[in-house]
Amino acid sequence: MNSLGIYEKALPKELSWLEKLNLCQKLGFNFIELSIDESDERLSRLDWNQAQRNEIKQAVSSSGTRIHTLMLSGHRRFPMGSSDPKVRLKSLDMVRKAIDLASDLGIRNIQLAGYDVYYDKKTVCTREHFIDGLNEAVKLAAAKEVMLDIETMDDPFLNSLSKISELKKQIHSPWLQAYPDIGNLTAWLGINVGRDLEKNIDSIVSVHLKDTLPVTSTSKGKFRDVPFGTGTVDFEGCLKVLKRLGYQGAYTIEMWSENSSNPIEEIKNAKKYFDRLFALIGIEQEKLPPFKKSMERFSSSKYAIARTQLD
Repeated sequence: MNSLGIYEKALPKELSWLEKLNLCQKLGFNFIELSIDESDERLSRLDWNQAQRNEIKQAVSSSGTRIHTLMLSGHRRFPMGSSDPKVRLKSLDMVRKAIDLASDLGIRNIQLAGYDVYYDKKTVCTREHFIDGLNEAVKLAAAKEVMLDIETMDDPFLNSLSKISELKKQIHSPWLQAYPDIGNLTAWLGINVGRDLEKNIDSIVSVHLKDTLPVTSTSKGKFRDVPFGTGTVDFEGCLKVLKRLGYQGAYTIEMWSENSSNPIEEIKNAKKYFDRLFALIGIEQEKLPPFKKSMERFSSSKYAIARTQLD
């Protein structure tokens, strides 16, 4: 039995946390993946005060829907491999704050963006800086018993599980694992994605579901906003591999529909797409808890539209 979540950026942005969590459950998901990206707005979440954190915890308790994972993609802007020591200190401080936040909110896994650097030139030193920073980050995570999971990225630095395994051989800790993005893996590896999953199944704690277009000699690929079923990801094949290997962790549908004209319909279509595949392959989704709050209690205009669509 596997839990199924939805990335926060798929949900209408202006909703309160209680509205988001209730909507998540109504749409048939077990959890939300919290986003802390490179924007000032979402980076400020690392400094939520206790009252703000208590509001989130109360929303989780009231809804019965958890915030299961945290995506710390803000390292794209402040990478651990930066040649600027001030940026490296900022990067490590972000990890420390994210670990404290996750521990406080009951989040089990922090997904780290596997970039040494993203906007700057890659060098041997940027790799060394990244490994040094990751080593320190893992120590912080171990102290709080929060898992750090490196995502396979849209960037050649860490674009396979095998590359993540190389890092794990240098940083020995049960608190450092892998969070493969099936779309990113396929864009780089093509049909060899199955072998990459097989060789590294022991490191996988969570999986992103996203469609992509491949990297080729004439194309840089497309790593986001590819509608499910229109890219080249063999979801049926990848899910069969994971099912055969006994994978019991979480799946998260990754979408960026929070500002679209009809995000609810897009999410519903994505859920139907994977419901069909799960049924075909024999993957059983974790059962949803009883719905605790009436949606009629919420007044936001966008949520009223969502409620109508769900009804």
